[in-house]
Amino acid sequence: MTKIMIVEDDGAIREELMLLLGNEGYIPYGVTDFRDIPDQAARLCPDLILLDIGLPGQDGFALCASLKKTSRAAVIFVTGREDGMDEVRALSLGGDDYITKPYNIPVLLARIKAVLRRCGQGSPEGMESGGLRLDLAKGMAQSAEGFVLLSRNEVQILAHLMAHAGEIIPRADLIEALWNSRIYIDDNTLSVNVTRLRGKLAELGYGNAIRTRRGMGYQFEIPDGGKRRIAE
Repeated sequence: MTKIMIVEDDGAIREELMLLLGNEGYIPYGVTDFRDIPDQAARLCPDLILLDIGLPGQDGFALCASLKKTSRAAVIFVTGREDGMDEVRALSLGGDDYITKPYNIPVLLARIKAVLRRCGQGSPEGMESGGLRLDLAKGMAQSAEGFVLLSRNEVQILAHLMAHAGEIIPRADLIEALWNSRIYIDDNTLSVNVTRLRGKLAELGYGNAIRTRRGMGYQFEIPDGGKRRIAE
């Protein structure tokens, strides 16, 4: 799934972009600590970075130059600065597009898709790990043993876990990610959905792919890049 990093110090705009991108099927990551953005990008490996110019401690121009040295992500400047020379400078430093605020949402989404296509990232329609494939458009998971249909909640849970494979995702973070996709669930509902999802993945031979890390959260992992069945 396509990951988009949002480097925007205005909290309201950042949250709006996260909600908008999540609803479009992307995995959004909103930066709140502006001290080590290149290091964060190196850990996250985003496909695209939405970058403001006026940031705490460092302007977006210098940051773009740094990011282009360490990251292969495309960069779209999203800024309130309308000076033509700013746009020229942004593009000369490696920016892939330049959008001014207030932006038109359909235009912003179209230009994000255009940049991703140009950079060979494609569209956020599916993802795969160790032979398990999640088809977001059809709402189903597939393996060599067949397929299972998933509910909207199950699709979003599996997509978020697969996008952060190997990481321990706290339950609160997973609930927040679902809320950003306009799926409103509580802690008990999350447990029910994860249990149902595990049962469906077991039909495909991946019943152990979602592990409970007691006191910490959930972890999606397919050992050795392959599948393992639930112990009989």
